[in-house]
Amino acid sequence: MIAVTAPVLAESDKRVAVSDVSGAIGVATTRQFTLATGRAQAERAEALIIRLDTPGGLVSSTRELIKQIVASPIPIVVYVAPSGARAASAGTFLVYASHVAAMAPGTNLGAATPIEIGGVPGVPQPRRDEPRKDDKDDKDDKGSSGTQSQSAAERKAINDVVALLRSLAQLRGRSPEFAEKAVRDAATLTAEEAHKQAVVEIVAGDIDDLLAQLDGRKVTIGGAEKVLATKGAQIVTIEPDLRTQLLSVISNPNVAFLLLMIGFYGVILEFWNPGSFVPGVVGAISLILALIGLSALPVNYGSLGLLVLGIALMIGEAFTPGIGVLGIGGLAAFIAGAYFLIEGAGADIDIAVSLPLIIGMAATTALLIFGVIAAAMEARRRVPVTGAEQIIGSIGQVVAWQDATGQIRVLGEVWNARAARPLQTGDTVRVVGRDGLTLIVDS
Repeated sequence: MIAVTAPVLAESDKRVAVSDVSGAIGVATTRQFTLATGRAQAERAEALIIRLDTPGGLVSSTRELIKQIVASPIPIVVYVAPSGARAASAGTFLVYASHVAAMAPGTNLGAATPIEIGGVPGVPQPRRDEPRKDDKDDKDDKGSSGTQSQSAAERKAINDVVALLRSLAQLRGRSPEFAEKAVRDAATLTAEEAHKQAVVEIVAGDIDDLLAQLDGRKVTIGGAEKVLATKGAQIVTIEPDLRTQLLSVISNPNVAFLLLMIGFYGVILEFWNPGSFVPGVVGAISLILALIGLSALPVNYGSLGLLVLGIALMIGEAFTPGIGVLGIGGLAAFIAGAYFLIEGAGADIDIAVSLPLIIGMAATTALLIFGVIAAAMEARRRVPVTGAEQIIGSIGQVVAWQDATGQIRVLGEVWNARAARPLQTGDTVRVVGRDGLTLIVDS
């Protein structure tokens, strides 16, 4: 979807495309960027401006975006805006990769240390400024384990990220010193500080100001130099299409988890009451959408299995009520599986399912299984009070009888009946079975 905003007083054949990227960087972001680049080329735009506001995101998506920016056939301008926005973690890499980097006053960038380097969020980690044995002698790593092995892996991961950001700094002529500090020390800069330290080229208050400062600037595209002509250009706003918006919604960890649970509920209810179709259809659609969303996230499949096991154990408790071992174990497995469902190792920010949502869904699941299914099982075990089965066990009186067959009156109705021995008119009998429309009685 494209909205073209043209100046009121004069038309210009020069165009600049603008696309907003906000929130966590993920698969939806890479799709949006691909579509925006293609549309900007189709519009013969002078440049594509990515208006950025992000806390970070998936490492895989960030690397894919960097590849697209570096190989882009049109200039990519990453503009951290509006005021109050940030380009943290993955956003810093996108700023360094861009052909021209710009920031609005009151914005910041940096803090690019991957979260997995620090270990599990919330768990105290060793201080990096403390001397370590493995820092003195790398040979100790050969026979060591635990902290020393982890330290070696951390150093390799940090050095890899530092090398990537420094290479982008060298490619675009930006500060390599801050690139290293942003990763190793999680350093940050304001817009003015970033401009002074040659991290960004432009500080602009709005798009018009940015276009004015971009005009006449030289950039290198595919080994050839290009001079930007952006002053007075028409702004082509490129919005994400419906598919990208949907992908962005369902790849949210909380939304994906909700869809997964709705899918489980729907399938369980459909198996419990076949033929109703509505729970099955809704559950199947939700389950497929959840799997699409989870495929775009760093999912721990062991935790997903633990989640399914928890539901299975709670269902087992409903069918075989006892001292509650299956139910308690299932609830614990459900909560643990949901808590560790999304791994942090694939992202540079803490991406996880909300803990209050996990507790709420655990309570809902337990109530559904222990309440609804247990009540249905109890109803199934009750003695029938209506229908043909109600008559079994009822007391009747013989109306007419000959040999082993005759008629009896039971519950105000006259039925054909048979017995193992002859009966007399007026005898009291009990219904012990039914064969079609003939009752089997005994005195």
